[in-house]
This record gives sequence, C-alpha cells and structure tokens, in this order.
Amino acid sequence: MKISFAELDLAKKGTLVVGIAADRALTASAAVLDARIGGAISRAVGASRFAGKAGETLEILAPVGVDASRIVLLGLGKLAEIDEAKAETLGASLFAAVKGHPEKDLAIAVDPVVGASLSAQDIAAEIAYGFLLRSYRFDKYHTKLKAEDKAAVEKLTVMVADAAVAKKRYQNLEKVADGVVYARDLVTEPGNILNPETYAEKLKGLEKAVGLEIEVLTVKDMKKLGMGSLLGVGQGSVSESRIVIMRWQGAKDTSAPIAFVGKGVTFDSGGLSLKPAKSMEDMKWDMGGSAAVVGTMIALAGRKAKVNAVGVVGLVENMPSAEAQRPGDVVTSMSGQTIEVLNTDAEGRLVLADALWYTQDRFKPVAMINLATLTGAIIIGLGHEHAGLFSNNDALSDAILTAGKATGETLWRMPLGEAYAKSLKSPIADFRNIGDGTAGSVVAAVFLEKFVNEVPWAHLDIAGVAWGGSDRGVNPKGATGWGVRLLDKLVRTKYEA
Repeated sequence: MKISFAELDLAKKGTLVVGIAADRALTASAAVLDARIGGAISRAVGASRFAGKAGETLEILAPVGVDASRIVLLGLGKLAEIDEAKAETLGASLFAAVKGHPEKDLAIAVDPVVGASLSAQDIAAEIAYGFLLRSYRFDKYHTKLKAEDKAAVEKLTVMVADAAVAKKRYQNLEKVADGVVYARDLVTEPGNILNPETYAEKLKGLEKAVGLEIEVLTVKDMKKLGMGSLLGVGQGSVSESRIVIMRWQGAKDTSAPIAFVGKGVTFDSGGLSLKPAKSMEDMKWDMGGSAAVVGTMIALAGRKAKVNAVGVVGLVENMPSAEAQRPGDVVTSMSGQTIEVLNTDAEGRLVLADALWYTQDRFKPVAMINLATLTGAIIIGLGHEHAGLFSNNDALSDAILTAGKATGETLWRMPLGEAYAKSLKSPIADFRNIGDGTAGSVVAAVFLEKFVNEVPWAHLDIAGVAWGGSDRGVNPKGATGWGVRLLDKLVRTKYEA
C-alpha cells in the first residue's frame, strides 16, 4: 500500500473522501465540494440515514463537473472527541468501506478540527496509519486468488495543510506498523513452517534488516544454564527449543533496559495432556506473545527509539511423543525452584518461568513485561475486549493501562496475592504448575511472579486478543499483532529519553 501526503486539492481522480461530523455537519472541504457539485452531498445526506457517526460511510457516484469517479462521505463523529485511537479507527473504517471499489487511487481531505486534542496533521497521520493496519493481508499460500478477492486500492493520498508535517509524523507510525505486520505474519504462519528452529533462524535476519543485536541460545546452552522448566516442555518435539535475545541500544548511556519477554509455543498440542481436536486447530498462534515482543523490538529499532531495550522469547513446540514430558514429572527451573508438572497443557508458564528468570538475572531491567496467550480462563473473564493485566507495581500498571487506552489495545487489571498461591502447593516439589481449577488466569500469574523477584513486572495475558474471528477496528480477521502498538506507546511516553 502506497501512502502519500499532499496539500488540500479537491480536483482528484479515483475516489475522493471528505468528512462529515456528527449531526450531519459538513467539514470545510465537504462544504466546498458540495457547493462545487450543486449541493449533491447535502441532498444525499438528507435522503439517507447517514448521520456522521464515527466510521459511518456513504458513497455517492460523482456528478458531472468533478474529476473523481465517486465520492465517499466518512463520518467523523464528535470532532472534539477525536484522539489517536479514534483517528486510527476512522482510517480502518475507510479501508473497510472502499476495499470493494474498483478504483486504485483514493484521496481523503483532512481539515483542521476545532476543539480536538490533535492537530489536523496528527489526525491525517493517524488516519493513514489505521488505513495501513486494516489493509493487511496474508496471501502467501494462496495459489488461485481471484482479483475480486483483493482490494483494488493501491494508493492513498492524505490531503492536509502543511502536509510535510503530517508525513514526518506518519513516518514514525509506519515503523510501528512494520512491527505489527511482522508480528501478524509470525502468528499466521502454520506450525509446519514456523517451529522453534526456523523461528530463531528467521529472527537472526533482523540484525541486518533493522539493526537489532540477536543472540540465540540452543538446547546445549540452556542445559548449562539449568533451564529444566522450559526444556521439559519442548522435549517431545523433533524441533529443538530455542531462546532468542534481541537488543536495541538506543539510549546515549548504558542505563538499564526495559525488558519484554514472550511466550513462543509455535504449536501447542497440549503434550501428553492432549487437547481435543477442536481446541488444537488454532494453536499455531500460541506464540502470539513472542510475536508481540519481536514486533515491538522491530518498531523501536525502526524508529530509532532513544531507549535501551531487550526482548527475550522462549521458543518451544509442545508435542506428545515417547520423549515427551509426563504428567507428574518434576523439573528444576533455572531459579533452582522445583515444579511438579501435573498438566503438560499448562506449558506456557513453564517456558516463561525460565525466560523471566534469565532476563531479570542477566539484564537487571528497569522493568520487565511479559506477554503470553496463557490461559483460556482470561477469555471467560474478559472475552475479546481486553487483555488481562497482572502486576507487582502500581506505577508500571498505570502506565500500561494509559498506553492501552491511547492505542485502543486495552487491558483490565486483575489481582495477585498469596491467597491464590495456596492452590499451587505440591507434596513433592516447591510447587506445581496448576491450581485447583478456580481463578485459572490469576493462579497462572501468581506462578509467574515466583520468577521475577523484586523487579517491577507486568504479565499480559493476551489469549483473547491475539487472534480475531472477524474484522474489527484496525485489525482484519486473523492475527492482530496485539501488543506492539501498546508497548511502543509505553516506551515512548515512559521510558524514552
């Protein structure tokens, strides 16, 4: 998708888009165009149920006298309420409205908005960003895709006063979009293509591509480190487990980094605690947490963020075989704590146990955030609206919640506490990997907390938001890349120099 910025010019070919505010109020560009075409816009609005609600669209075949072949009216909602997330959603709504159009060229006029928290240039950049994110497709394995199955639009021109300012703002957003797209691609890849070894090999290419420092730990390396918790999960697979460390040194000093840790179970069969077939169909995306970490690191490197950051992803495949971990086995984690594995399908926490300990022990981060498609229980509690947030630090938690609201990647803070840890007691080990069946997401988070010591830490359970069953906002159906925009915003507002 080619996106460019230009000064306001209503003499455009292809599809021309103008905004209509709430209660059918015409923006300046819409009013000028309406006068030019003899009031056709006012008549069309008056004869329809179109009311200018945010994201609402109305299409008009362009009358004689204009260069455009069609005009699209885009509802802006209440202008004073337009913020970054809402502007991005406007862009996404626009793509959804025009993806079936035959024209390749699309142009939208963005006018100054009195009372809004954003400038016209910021709104223009965010609309372009949302349009780009929603236009994502994964067609890698289609061999007979018809032209009508693809969106025809190839170029979006965003017209706004001081277009150069909007373009500069968009260039940073485009780098974040690169991270989102990379994360979506990772999550969408099938398990026979993306396994721990091929995943790690792919990430090595990021050194040259975006300038990240990449280090890969093999099974031999992890055995030396005592990572029995992570290695136990992957021992049933023919693909060897890996840990990949990504580093971005963007600060002027050697200050402690912000650390991101991701669960990367490239396919989760449940192990010997085998999942039902229906529950296994989507388990290629059980590495969504790792994809979010990778995408975030790409975004930070791409926009040359002035921060030191480290991303650590634990990559395993959880498979049943003669070599697989058994329910009842006891493993020793890198921390030295022993774990009784009663359910091999509660594997993500075992991967993160060693990845978290390794990260906090080696890098001494200023804060550590892990992401994981960890529990089905979080979907029962929060559906697909919010990710679950668990944290040992109020300031970190508040910053994450604020970044979530700003980006539309929202979270709901959940509790922690010793009361929940009681169900993890084991008669033969320090603790076991599952509780008594209640408060499943909380118990999983309490388990993880045992491996973070005193570092400010947050666990994001993204099981309900990593994959979408339908088009929604800036996310088309499928992998969402959830977490990249959130974490980039967090770094930008809290940690970047």
